[in-house]
Amino acid sequence: MTSLHKAAWAVVFLAASVLAAAGAEEKKAAAEPLQKGDKAPVFQTTDDQGKAWKSTDYLGKKIVVIYFYPADLTGGCTRQACGFRDDMTKLADKGVEVIGVSGDSASNHRLFKKVHNLKFTLLADEDGSVAKKFGVPVHKGGEVKAKNVLTDKLITNDEGKPITLKRGVTIERWTFVIGKDGKILLAHKVANAAKDSKEILKVIEGETKQ
Repeated sequence: MTSLHKAAWAVVFLAASVLAAAGAEEKKAAAEPLQKGDKAPVFQTTDDQGKAWKSTDYLGKKIVVIYFYPADLTGGCTRQACGFRDDMTKLADKGVEVIGVSGDSASNHRLFKKVHNLKFTLLADEDGSVAKKFGVPVHKGGEVKAKNVLTDKLITNDEGKPITLKRGVTIERWTFVIGKDGKILLAHKVANAAKDSKEILKVIEGETKQ
């Protein structure tokens, strides 16, 4: 083998090593979702009123339900939110704080809350950084026509024009229940958005009876 051939093989070997290392780092970066028993991450973001929201003000002090969802004013997300709304009294009676998180902006959240009379906090995670702390998969953002899916009517602005909601990222639907000790009691990928609050309520009732 000539010196030229040896040099060529060295370049190929180096390139392969770099690609393999990059692949390993990419795999490492794609963290798995947190599981039962894991410590809940500390984070800060913006709430639906545009104010700073700190997890340290809640975690370790009460039971906290943090549910991630794809987009405001869409079918499954509306039914999931309305489920938590309808079960809010039962959850509040057990000292539970419910927090919804998506890649929507604070203004999107305000509209969502107004249309469906939601009484719990929604957090804006426009870059997906909060979701990633929980290991929840994040995809590219998008936009939807603001619509009340329960009445099948588009939502318009003061000029009568349809409103389009844009979101920074699209987060997969996962719900986490965090105990007073700051550890995950339940982590699950939501299969039925409309029944999520009922499933969570059963878990919390089981925990509070112990």
